[in-house]
Order: sequence, then C-alpha cells, then structure tokens
Amino acid sequence: MSPYILATLLFGLGLGTTITFASSHWLLAWMGLEINTLAIIPLMAQHHHPRAIEATTKYFLTQATAAATLLFASISNAWLTGQWDIQQMAHPIPLTMITLALMLKIGLAPFHAWLPEVLQGLDLTTGLILSTWQKLAPFALLLQVTKTDQTMLIILALTSIIVGGWGGLNQTQLRKILAYSSIAHLGWMMLIIQFSPSLTFLTLIIYFIMTFSAFLTFKINNATTLNTLATSWAKTPIITTTMPLILLSLGGLPPLTGFMPKWLILQELTKQALPLTATLAALTALLNLYFYLRLSYAMTLTMSPNTLTGLTPWRLNSTQLALPISASTTMAILLLPLTPAMTALLTL
Repeated sequence: MSPYILATLLFGLGLGTTITFASSHWLLAWMGLEINTLAIIPLMAQHHHPRAIEATTKYFLTQATAAATLLFASISNAWLTGQWDIQQMAHPIPLTMITLALMLKIGLAPFHAWLPEVLQGLDLTTGLILSTWQKLAPFALLLQVTKTDQTMLIILALTSIIVGGWGGLNQTQLRKILAYSSIAHLGWMMLIIQFSPSLTFLTLIIYFIMTFSAFLTFKINNATTLNTLATSWAKTPIITTTMPLILLSLGGLPPLTGFMPKWLILQELTKQALPLTATLAALTALLNLYFYLRLSYAMTLTMSPNTLTGLTPWRLNSTQLALPISASTTMAILLLPLTPAMTALLTL
C-alpha cells in the first residue's frame, strides 16, 4: 500500500475517533463512527487474500447493522423527547437500543460471533488496530450513556465473561484466542461501567497495554498458531521467556499488571452489595486463565524435538522496533505496585 494512502487512512481513523470523542450530538457521534469504520475497511482488505476479504465483508456488514440501529434509535429518541443530546437520554427504549448497538460494535456477547471470525482473517497489525483503537469511540459513547438498565448490563457482562472464557478453551489459533480474550475483558469493563466509569476507563487502558504487548510479540515471532509459538524459543529466547508473563497478566494472575483491574472491580462490586456477581465473575475468570496457562505451557514446557508440526523459524534479525515491545511488555508485567496511585487518581 502506498504510504500516502496509508497516512490518509490512519488520519481517517484518528479523525473519526476524535469526532466521536468531541461530539455531544448523536448525528455527529454517528458520523464519527462511520468515518472510523470506512477508514479501516481498506486496511483490512489490503492483502487481497480471500480470507481477508471475507473478514472485511463480515466486519462491514456488522458495523453497518450497528450504525443503522444506532441512527434509528437516536432518531427515535429525538422524536420521542425532542432533543439529540447524548447525555440527556430520557426514554428507555431508544436508550436500550443504542446500548445494544454499541455492544454490537465492540463485540460484546451475545453479539460477539463476528469478532473471532473477523480477527482470524486479518494480519497481526490490522488485528491490533481492531482490538484496541476501534473500541475507543464506541466506549466513549457507552461511558456517556449511563442510565441503561443495570440488571441488563450485569447479565450481558457476565455472559461476555463466560463466552470469552469458554470460547477460547479449544482454540489453537492465536488471533481467535485474543478475540475471545477481548470479549472477556470487555465483559469486565461493562460489569463496572454503571458504578465507576473511571475504573472502566482504567481497565480499558490496561487491556490495551497488555494486548499491544501480546500482538507485538506474536508479530516479531511471525506466529499465528500455537504450534509456531511453541517453537519460537529457538528464534527469540528472551521474548519467549517474557511472553508467558504477558499471557498470565492478561489472565489476571497476581503479582502481574492484569490483576489490578480485576482486583479493583471485585472490590467495587463488593462495595455495591453485589457479592454474587463478584463471585461469578471471579470464577468465570478461571476459564480465561486456563487457556492462557495452556499457551504458556506450550511455549515454555515443551522442548524440541517434540510432536509439534510447526517448522522451526529462521533466525533472521527482526526489522520491528524494540522500544514499543519493551515498553509495553514492562508495563504489562510490572504496574501492579502502582495500584495505590491508580486508585488515588480514580477518586480525584
């Protein structure tokens, strides 16, 4: 792809997200979401592979459905209440429709089925953009729509955590595992969005850091399957040593960074007198931890020669920059001691 076209598309991605961030009117927010979607479509289809085209088509149809639902709900709200302000949603029916449309956009259960299939058809760089940047604009709107039915949100959030854990159990494709991981983490964020939006935002940022580190590590190893990952020790032994820590951090195991949001969310749920919800969320997080442990086992405790069918990669020097992967890996592993500072910032 021409660097000029690539720069234009990346500018479109940033512009769409910024418009949605800055908008207080539903039409302007919808326009920002559409610019965002249209900018990533050529990036997804740039390799002209049938699987990439299929993933792009699925993504486009899903996002178009969500955008149409969002537009219909905002027009219905304007018809019923006479105003377009995002933070003044008064009628429950348009409010519920908008919440469900935004959940479809980011891939929350039960509207999650498109996410693993789309992510599996993309290269790792575009998959990273889809897993991180593309969730910012819908989340900015979800954080502003705060009067949604609390019971519905908790049920959908617990469903997402369960589906995200259950779906990744038998997977050998790394991109699908990261997709189910995304669904589970989004469930944790939606669980607490009614009670502490700032904690939801903190969870989103930490999820972005851990996912960024995981995708860069897979990219430097050129790994898309469990078999390739298991032989990566011969190519990059130091990175292969840190990768299980990143995965266990994604699973929320102490004393790693990923434990911080789960710890704070469970604490907040307990303060809100929801002990059963907190218990269910903590138990279903074990499903995620299981498949992260399976990945860690395949990487570190299987020695060559073994029964894996993956070919040992060539030991060529990578052209990838070292600073992003080193910085994100450090943050994905070592931020837990900063929890008191994070909680102090949340209370400001």
